[in-house]
Amino acid sequence: MRICVFLSAADLDDRYTRPAREFAKLIGKGGHTLVWGGSDVGLMKVVADGVQEAGGRLCGVSVDFLAAKARQGADEMVVARDLAERKKLLLENADAVVIMVGGTGTLDEATEILELKKHGHTDKPVVLLNTAGFYDGLKQQFRRMEDEGFLPRPLTDLVFFAEEPVGALAFLEESRGVE
Repeated sequence: MRICVFLSAADLDDRYTRPAREFAKLIGKGGHTLVWGGSDVGLMKVVADGVQEAGGRLCGVSVDFLAAKARQGADEMVVARDLAERKKLLLENADAVVIMVGGTGTLDEATEILELKKHGHTDKPVVLLNTAGFYDGLKQQFRRMEDEGFLPRPLTDLVFFAEEPVGALAFLEESRGVE
C-alpha cells in the first residue's frame, strides 16, 4: 500500500517524534511505501528514516522552492512546480492518507482530501492520527460541523480518528483489504 502522510517539517518534541517514528516503522515493516512531502528535515525526516530503516520504500513529492531540502536516496522523488501541484501529486501517488501533527500546510492538505471525499471525488481511506491530543479541537469542530448540518456525509465516512499509530495502520490495512 502507498500511504501518503501529511505532517510537519518542523523539529518537534519527543511526544510527537516518538509516535511518528513508531508509525513509520509499522509502515516499513508492513512492506508499504511512504508518500510524503520529500523533505529531509524535522518530523518529515523522522518518518522517512523510520520507514527506510524498517524496509519500506520512499516516494517523495517536493516542490521547487524546497528542492534543496529534498531527501537524497529516496526510491522516487518528484519535484512539483507549486504547492497545489504537490498536493495533487501526493494524492495521485497514494492509496490512503494519514494526517499527522503539523501546521497550516498540513491543515490545508487535510481539508483538501476531506473536501474531495465529501464530494465523492476519492474513496481513499483517511486517518487523522491524534498524537498527544493534538487534534482534539479539530475533532470537536468536525463534530459540530456534522451536528449542525454542514457535512452532507457522516463524519465517519470522511475520516477515522486514531489515537495510536497501530490503530491508524490497522484501519488502513482493513480498509484496503491488506492482509
